[in-house]
Amino acid sequence: MRRQHFIGILCACATGAAILAFEPLAGAQARAETFTADASVVRANGTVASAKLTAVVQSFSTDTDRDTVIAAVKQGGTAARDLLAARKDVGSIKVGTKSTAVKYAYARRVGSGRLITLVTAEPIHFVGGDLPDAKPKAGYDLGLVLLDVSGSQPGHGEVAPAAKVKVDAQNAIVTEDYGAEVVRLSNIVRQ
Repeated sequence: MRRQHFIGILCACATGAAILAFEPLAGAQARAETFTADASVVRANGTVASAKLTAVVQSFSTDTDRDTVIAAVKQGGTAARDLLAARKDVGSIKVGTKSTAVKYAYARRVGSGRLITLVTAEPIHFVGGDLPDAKPKAGYDLGLVLLDVSGSQPGHGEVAPAAKVKVDAQNAIVTEDYGAEVVRLSNIVRQ
């Protein structure tokens, strides 16, 4: 399993100057935003699997929402998953033909662009064993998508399709992904 530090994902207290430089965006927005991206992963055997990812965001979370989610993650167990599952959908992530509801969407200004974090209350996909229907593992309850849409060029990002989350000593969210391979996003474009 891969451990991934998603700096900026759900960050509660900023611990570094780069995080302090983020400026949160407004909570609600007037219209939905749609982003498309190319998702790819290099499997253990060296082959590449790829798919189109479409993320639709109806509304972004506020700083208060973020603080509530961080507190739930700190509680451990299924608190974060349960909190997110009870929330209304704020968007969706579609990979191939499967769509998963987004329960938390947070955006921060980064330079000339934005860093967007999307969280689902259920896994987006279980990557592993090169099987199309890899089986769930206990505790890997959330899906995370990080979109870096800085500047005028297509963006990049990562996906943790099935992950455990916790807060580290610096109050940053740390994810433990179900799969050993990193799912990379490229060519992120706002439609």
